[in-house]
Amino acid sequence: MSSATKRIAKNTLMLYFRQFFCMGLSFYTVREVLNVLGVEDYGIYNVVAGTVMLLSFLTNTMSSATQRFFSFELGRNDQEMLKCVFGTNLVIYCGIVLIAVFLFETAGLWFVHTKMRIPPEKIEEARLLYQFAVAGFLASLVSSPYIAIIIAHEEMNFYAYISMLDAILKLGAVIIIPFLPFAKLPLYGALLCIEAFVIASVYCLFCSFKYKECSFSGLRFKRAMLKEIMNFTGWTLFGCASTIIRCQAVTILVNQYFNPAIVAARAIALNASGALNSFASNFNTGLYPPIIKAWSENNREEMFHLVFWGSKVAFFLTWIFSLPCFLEMDFILQLWLKKVPSHAVLFTRLILIESIIMSVSLPVTTAARAPGKMSSYELPLGIIQVLIFPVSLLVLWLGGEAYTTLVVAILANIVMFFIRLYIVRNLTGLPLKPFAIQVMKPICLTSVAAFLLSYSVQIFLPDFSLKPLVVMFFSCIISIVSIGVLGIKASERNTIITILKNKFGWFTL
Repeated sequence: MSSATKRIAKNTLMLYFRQFFCMGLSFYTVREVLNVLGVEDYGIYNVVAGTVMLLSFLTNTMSSATQRFFSFELGRNDQEMLKCVFGTNLVIYCGIVLIAVFLFETAGLWFVHTKMRIPPEKIEEARLLYQFAVAGFLASLVSSPYIAIIIAHEEMNFYAYISMLDAILKLGAVIIIPFLPFAKLPLYGALLCIEAFVIASVYCLFCSFKYKECSFSGLRFKRAMLKEIMNFTGWTLFGCASTIIRCQAVTILVNQYFNPAIVAARAIALNASGALNSFASNFNTGLYPPIIKAWSENNREEMFHLVFWGSKVAFFLTWIFSLPCFLEMDFILQLWLKKVPSHAVLFTRLILIESIIMSVSLPVTTAARAPGKMSSYELPLGIIQVLIFPVSLLVLWLGGEAYTTLVVAILANIVMFFIRLYIVRNLTGLPLKPFAIQVMKPICLTSVAAFLLSYSVQIFLPDFSLKPLVVMFFSCIISIVSIGVLGIKASERNTIITILKNKFGWFTL
């Protein structure tokens, strides 16, 4: 196991500790929010917040750009260029904040006032909620470059601790709502806004004291760097915007055709799948800097190894947790929520399928960002993602049910996966035949075997009160065994066994 792989494994363990903690609190928080606000207010909150989140691609884009350029210069160990990257990013972020405020207070405000299907008695509360959501978004936008810098430095411990604090504060906001004499919907927005500013302040102060390049004294700025970052950012912006359209704009579309309860069901599905999909996302967070650094060091063999290994591991991490949830989604949602909105089970299962498909692509997407030439990557994939919205609109106009929008997204992601591989091959030289043999073959064998065996257990096991828990347990075990037998090579198994023996002296086969 290479030093980069060991470092990734260490960072991944820390991120997983963070993830389990945050996921547990997130599930409980969503349950309490649904209980405190009610189904109707929860649906209104998600559609109003979704309007603000339409511009979250600004945060995602700049975070990706900052990580890429910081990781690249860290790989070259160039302190002066690091200062240039930071100074140039500050200029760009100031411009983005101004653009965001203008769009929120014009087009966004107009849409909330005139186009949303909100009960008349809730309109004023929704308008106030919108303003709090905007302020909270701006705080998250400010914290975005600092989070990216922390990740580029692979300072995962601090990132994990602050993420856990973030989850605790969000839960605290829900808990105190019943004790305050204000309307619940705007109050929830106000508390989340305050929480966002607290977290942003912590990230800013940490980076300012920890890293020399983040000092406001002696800032560097170069027009050439600005042009390079803006070119990267512009195309990444297009890709992130298309991703938001695929998700948030379709949520608003569903709001136009169906009642708030259906929107709430979709929001529940997105929260559940987002929590599960974050296992792969957290792993890719630890993988992102080493891939970029390997490219900047011109170490192609190491980069391709990380992409192959990362794609396979990202899928397996998602699969192990997704399969039992897919099989027993009824039980999980009943256990999780006091009131399960109709269609939530079907929505969540479909979004899980989409998440599983996307998990394989995460390291490949990182590899595409390494050369910095984003136009040939983002343009075709972004167009496909944008097309999800008009196709979903057409399907609903023809009388389709709300779940058909998720089917459209699944089919689009299958197409994008193959296009993504072809583009990354042209950008980086990523060999496709070895990728198919070393990644796709074990993934297909493992998933088919694990699903068939787990489904057989569910079908043939007699009904009793604890059956769902037993099915989930056995599906996890079956997935792990399938991965060990069909998903990884003998050398990888031996490495894992060696690590276990070193960690646990009593471990033997």
